[in-house]
Amino acid sequence: MSKIRSVIIGTGSYVPENVIKNEAFLNHSFYEKNGTKIEKDNREIIEKFQSITEIEERRYTSPNQSTSDIAYLAAMDALNSSGVIAEELDYIIVAHNFGDIHEGKNRVDFLPAIASRVKHKLQIQNPDCIAYDLPFGCPGWVQGIIQADYFIRSGDAKKVLVIGADTLSKITDPHDRDSMIFADGAGATILSAEEGTERGILSHKTQSHTFEEAYYLKMGPSDKTENEHPEDLYIKMEGRKVYEYALKNVPLVMKSALDKSNVDVKDIKKVLVHQANGKMDEAILKRFLRQYQIKDVDHSVMPMTIAKFGNTSVASIPTMLDFILKKKLGSHTINEGDAVLFTSVGAGMNINTIVYRF
Repeated sequence: MSKIRSVIIGTGSYVPENVIKNEAFLNHSFYEKNGTKIEKDNREIIEKFQSITEIEERRYTSPNQSTSDIAYLAAMDALNSSGVIAEELDYIIVAHNFGDIHEGKNRVDFLPAIASRVKHKLQIQNPDCIAYDLPFGCPGWVQGIIQADYFIRSGDAKKVLVIGADTLSKITDPHDRDSMIFADGAGATILSAEEGTERGILSHKTQSHTFEEAYYLKMGPSDKTENEHPEDLYIKMEGRKVYEYALKNVPLVMKSALDKSNVDVKDIKKVLVHQANGKMDEAILKRFLRQYQIKDVDHSVMPMTIAKFGNTSVASIPTMLDFILKKKLGSHTINEGDAVLFTSVGAGMNINTIVYRF
């Protein structure tokens, strides 16, 4: 019996229309973690921020849009591009971090699950279509693809919809400089079972580091101690620790996945890395290649969207993949037979990598 592989047959995305440039933060009041007001000129703060992250602007959803709304829009885009009928889906996996956050509130809401809400919006009646959420930090979409691969290779599923969606703008502290990193968006991918094919998922590797690293990203109160809503919680990040952790560990996980695939590193055409921080992602690529004694880095192998879209967490890789496959990301292309890496790092602290052949 020939081997079953998980093959991408459709992609979709939703990018919000509201463009928020760095200048939008000029009038913010920023505070240190200890509650002390930062007296530096905001223009200086923003210029330093941009030089480190490469972020020039980001997209925010409208006040009445929630995570389930944009997840549904990305799902519809993927279904339309694949030709798959929604009733044919065996699983809907939605990776997110905060569920739906409603206008004027700072409370997360994911009961029922965001995946259940998406299934409801898609008007799927089939009870054998299983819908569930995957809160796994920024690597959630990659981990959803890995779980879908297990379902498909076990024979439990033939078609799986994996979505990554977050509306981080609704859960960020306006008094925290790190709030400028985060943005909103959704990306969706449909995997299908195929026999006797050379394409599809070749290998993957995941790690979770929690002994010392678990709370490098967490929820916490506003940096402004006299906040008018002291009970509200926001994303909080130990930026330097996350940076050092990623540079130390992500290249190792990438190498582990690639070595299992039996694909030569020189045959990797693209590395789609979670758009967390421009400088960090470039350093990760260099350290990954250095493990194979490669010093000359071809930066075209690693597309970047963070400058215009910011850090959209679970949505960054599937959105980028959708843009490339639909020829909407400049000169970047993925052709038949190309080997590609998907790799992500984020809260947990979790890291994962997939080796995929198109």
